[in-house]
Amino acid sequence: MTVQQTLSKRAWGELTLLGAIWGASFLSIRIALDEISFLVSVAHRVLWAALLLWAVVLIMRIPIPRSPRIWGAFLVMGVLNNVIPFLLMAWGQLTIESGLTSIFNAATAIFGVLAAAIFFADERLTTRKVIGVCLGFLGVVVTIGVDALTNFDVRSLAQLAILAGTVSYALAGVWARKMFAGLPPLVAAAGMLTGSTIIVLPLVSWIEGPITLALQPDTLLAIGYYSLIATAGAYMLYYRVLAMAGSGNLMLVTLLIVPFAITLGALVRNETLPSNAYGGFALLTLGLIVLDGRIWARLIDRTTRQS
Repeated sequence: MTVQQTLSKRAWGELTLLGAIWGASFLSIRIALDEISFLVSVAHRVLWAALLLWAVVLIMRIPIPRSPRIWGAFLVMGVLNNVIPFLLMAWGQLTIESGLTSIFNAATAIFGVLAAAIFFADERLTTRKVIGVCLGFLGVVVTIGVDALTNFDVRSLAQLAILAGTVSYALAGVWARKMFAGLPPLVAAAGMLTGSTIIVLPLVSWIEGPITLALQPDTLLAIGYYSLIATAGAYMLYYRVLAMAGSGNLMLVTLLIVPFAITLGALVRNETLPSNAYGGFALLTLGLIVLDGRIWARLIDRTTRQS
């Protein structure tokens, strides 16, 4: 996997834009949850995003796969990358702050490294990766807080649910690498969201009845934002930045999301985070920097030259 060492101004701008878009998604989801259930919120998210991405695929005349194997893989990917994490995180946001959710979301890269090491021979754990993962896990523990670990309550459960969502994201990364090599990214994203819709829509209809757009204006705006912009639009921008900046640099977006989510949560919903959340995020950031490897390589190189 090639890692681009430097970012152009354009790449930095689009990476920051992606962080802002995803950072605001946590607030928009929380706004929608004031009127609709977490199940319905996820149904809206995957349905409208899938429709928009298929429209783009058709306009661009990208070939659509016909293999049952690929469509089965879309279904599994939809469960791992959308259904499980979207449901768990939306449920968790009913209890904890949107900014705190974004901090836990940054742990996705930590679990991604572990998942890759387990399933791929070429992604073995090195000393650097072990240190980065350990720092990341320490950041998660600090963010959760000692009280949450000793006095287990619904807030503790919400935090663990969100972390379980990040583990599902990590497994989705493994599945995508195994099953979608060579597939156009937009088709993979549209197929995945279609698989999610096939699962979530009947479930919601069975439990709560058909979804409706007879909602308050702010709820409709929130749904429009997190489904069309922060899901469909963000996937398109994600793959654009990936091509421009490389996978190593793209990991930085998980850190850029957090300040946007915390700031918007504070401004719009008067959210305040406990001090340990900021300490945990600092440790998570350090862990991701170590996993990135560039600063680590410079330190090793400097030590080698001095010796």
